[in-house]
Amino acid sequence: MPNRIAHATWEGDLRTGRGKMIIGDNFFEGPFSFASRFEEGPGTNPEELIGAANAGCFSMAFSLELGKAGYTPKRISTKATTTLGRVDDKPRITKIHLETEAEIPGIDQATFLKIAEGAKNGCPVSAALAGVEITLDARLV
Repeated sequence: MPNRIAHATWEGDLRTGRGKMIIGDNFFEGPFSFASRFEEGPGTNPEELIGAANAGCFSMAFSLELGKAGYTPKRISTKATTTLGRVDDKPRITKIHLETEAEIPGIDQATFLKIAEGAKNGCPVSAALAGVEITLDARLV
């Protein structure tokens, strides 16, 4: 599997400085700042991107596991809410809550939930975030 590249640049002090994150070969570029990370300022932040990575990874893992069980999803849509809290007085990602909505013909609710939970625990990003509580609300539509 190929290595993936991301790059970040920060200019200035923590509170008034600013940064830029680039993902891939300039595929995505987003500004970040103290305000976008610890307040409600414009831009993105590392935690938001980790949440996006977890949502994308889960959605793909869910599709894989559904396929193994004989189901073909029409659509899987996942939103991640990443919580930045304090642990030992240091900022830490304390929780990622995934909310997924999926349209999967022919599946029953119990099977849907079992496969969703397995995908949440089995995706590589969730595994990399083993120290973070990851919760899931899954809705079959």
